[in-house]
Amino acid sequence: MPDASRGLNTPGARQAYEIRLFKILAAYVVGLLGFLLLMGWAEQQGLSRRWIGPIFLFSSVMVCAGIGIYCRTTDAEDYYVAGRRIPAFFNGMASAADWMSAASFISLAGALYLQGFSGSEAQPGGLAYVLGWTGGFCLVAMLIAPYLRRAQLYTLPDFFDRRFGGRWPRVIAALAAVACSFTYVVAQIYGVGLIASRLTGVQFEIGIMLGLGGVLLCSFLGGMRAITWTQVAQYIILLLAFLIPVSWLAYKQLGNPLAPLVYGQQLAKIEALEQQLMASPAEQEVAAIYLRRAREYESYLENIDAALIKERKAAQDRLRQLRQQNADVSLIVAASRDVANVPHDAATAREQWTRAIQESRERALPLAGMPPHSRPFAGDPDGTPAEQQTYDFARRNFLALMFCLMMGTAGLPHLLTRYYTTPSVAEARTSVAWSLVFIALLYVSAPALAVLVKFEVMNNLVGSTFESLPPWIVQWSKVDPALVSVSDVNGDGLLQFGELRLGADIVMLAMPELGGLPYVLSGLVAAGGLAAALSTADGLLLTISNSLVRDLRLFRAPPKAGSEERRVILSKFVLLAVAMLAAFVAALKPSEILPLVSASFSLAASALVPAMVLGIFWRRTSRQGAIVGMLAGLGVTVYYLLSNSPTLRALLGLPPGPSLWLGIQPVSAGVFGVPVGLAVTWLISWLGPRETGPALDVHA
Repeated sequence: MPDASRGLNTPGARQAYEIRLFKILAAYVVGLLGFLLLMGWAEQQGLSRRWIGPIFLFSSVMVCAGIGIYCRTTDAEDYYVAGRRIPAFFNGMASAADWMSAASFISLAGALYLQGFSGSEAQPGGLAYVLGWTGGFCLVAMLIAPYLRRAQLYTLPDFFDRRFGGRWPRVIAALAAVACSFTYVVAQIYGVGLIASRLTGVQFEIGIMLGLGGVLLCSFLGGMRAITWTQVAQYIILLLAFLIPVSWLAYKQLGNPLAPLVYGQQLAKIEALEQQLMASPAEQEVAAIYLRRAREYESYLENIDAALIKERKAAQDRLRQLRQQNADVSLIVAASRDVANVPHDAATAREQWTRAIQESRERALPLAGMPPHSRPFAGDPDGTPAEQQTYDFARRNFLALMFCLMMGTAGLPHLLTRYYTTPSVAEARTSVAWSLVFIALLYVSAPALAVLVKFEVMNNLVGSTFESLPPWIVQWSKVDPALVSVSDVNGDGLLQFGELRLGADIVMLAMPELGGLPYVLSGLVAAGGLAAALSTADGLLLTISNSLVRDLRLFRAPPKAGSEERRVILSKFVLLAVAMLAAFVAALKPSEILPLVSASFSLAASALVPAMVLGIFWRRTSRQGAIVGMLAGLGVTVYYLLSNSPTLRALLGLPPGPSLWLGIQPVSAGVFGVPVGLAVTWLISWLGPRETGPALDVHA
């Protein structure tokens, strides 16, 4: 397929090529639907769930691997920018897959489920992600993509090199590209590990390596050429994986599969259920128990060393007692785990107990700390001074997160590189429009999915006996207890809403099982999540390796004939090393997917966007201004992220809780870095000597 695109110098040849691509796409869609029907039939005939999951995992990875092997190349033009011959429609589809990462597919509906539409003072609502990411593509279309495509470059740091000249603009841009892309790819590989371990039953770390094989076979062998066609294939998978289950669940609850049009009917029911839960004596009892736990942990912090001795002794005594009573093996194993989980030193204890205080206080609030789903903002603009401040902070954080996501979208190196692959500037602009269309197909359904799942939980799951809980709760909790946890806090044998904790990363993945849908749809959803994570990881790993080899030139190819080909080969091996490092970091489970992704957006926005936009539209932007502005914006953002990291604050002995500026949460750190970077770049460029002109005229 890609080889046939060479020599497309006439409109007729290009039209014939695009027709052939559409025929291949249609055949692929028909084959994929046939595969789903076959798996559904096999499940009805008795195919075990233990086989369905691995079959979906193997098929998804093999699609990536097959395209990677078919599109293998060492040609620089093909490896870096897919030969600049990808039609706008297909590049838009590939960009949508590149964009709809594990954060969009796995975590977006979870954020809407947990935070509602507008969120709370400390948790910006899920709609901020939808609006921010979608609005960011408008900025890409208007301000960035056409101008970069006109410049005929390979990577984003190429722009800074040729526009400003000198070494440092390129180096800083490359380092920023590596920083934001590595943070982003860790989140994707974490998602790969969740899905692969759930589908196959293996440990999380082994699941990471299984999923990573498909990434490496694609990006290692074929670069951007293979990644483009892989992402087209993966987009179809993730679109079907999102729309089929949510449509099925909407039909089951409301008798209409058009979820985005009918889910509003469930909002009124959810509001009534929320009122019932807040008035429930059992829920209030659970909340009171969590509040007592928070106060108990606070007392531990008053004398950490003594509390550690007491906790360790209590855990050991309980384990010894269970062994003497010949208790059930599961109770002994749980008690042994409690002994192992007792903090080993005071610093670790402070961190864990501070986190436990925060979590317990949140779960002591009404609805276990979740805001009412359709509430505009937390607080009350006409209430007490405290309620007015809460309302102001909630709105402020919502808008700040939207701003960071929009600006970060306009600066993500792996996304902007996608628009280098189109044949012309006009097709680059058209490609962005197609990207928005393909993304909207999923984004308009995400709020519907969150509402349908919340109704399913509140109406059908809450109130069940612990003995009758569905098996998916136990199975997912084995993958990671942070995803799903239940405990009979008040000892009544019934599941209260406050006793159930769902992480943002589980809502989409567990939705088919939670809704009682056929298990084959669980395999399809997992395959869609895997496709979303792999498609983004492909582009991110390629961006990082290109930045290290081509832009930073840390690994130099010999200056001989064919050195460009040697550089491509070197990039492949650097990509392999980066992938292994990212897998190691992801195995440590540093955070959930959305916080990692949001941090990468803030880094990209503050370091790259101000100097890039000024460099495109203001000829006077100078090299010195770009250098200092990039460093200033990136420095402010990194400082704000690190200074509010709970782990770092505990290690440094700082008071628990974030130290916020203007009440803005760390997830929106770029809201400070972008204005600083923009102001510093403009000021130094204005005060400095007028340069003769840009090294790269993007307006030509």
